[in-house]
Amino acid sequence: MTADSRPGGGHRRTPPAAGGPGGPAAGTATTSDLDLELAELFSHAARRLRRDSAAQLAPLGLTMAQSRILRLVAGGPLRMADIAGRMDVVPRTVTPMVDGLAEAGLVDRRPDPDDRRSVLVALSPAGRGLLDRLDTARRTSAEQVFGELHQRERKELLLLLGRLCELGGCGICCPGHGGRC
Repeated sequence: MTADSRPGGGHRRTPPAAGGPGGPAAGTATTSDLDLELAELFSHAARRLRRDSAAQLAPLGLTMAQSRILRLVAGGPLRMADIAGRMDVVPRTVTPMVDGLAEAGLVDRRPDPDDRRSVLVALSPAGRGLLDRLDTARRTSAEQVFGELHQRERKELLLLLGRLCELGGCGICCPGHGGRC
């Protein structure tokens, strides 16, 4: 991959020319080679998005997982097990995250009227007030990662990532967002 200069000082990675430095000779790249390169670039982009998101959330006193919980319960109270299921983690993993949010006054816990063994997690008024700032932080980090792409490229990437989730039976995509989180 090579970088070309972009207006505003950004860089855009472009595939190496066939047969050029770091690139396969014309027609010799295998599907396996392409898959490996896709996996590497996807991992790099995901790490960058996580890093930028974490930096945007830090001033809010939130981790990425806690911000996800806030967004999940913004739609209404959820059982801890349901939160864990939507995050694709074991339930005991959610407990310390919810503990931190409760200590910060961002969520409330209350008994589940339908199952007295369960606890519902609900967004508190302070948590609801934080959602706009959370949305701004998420948009800023997304813009830092995807902002150099043209609108057409963003739409294409959105479709391709949605397709990967669909094909992989992604269990953590949010309902009500067209299958996307």
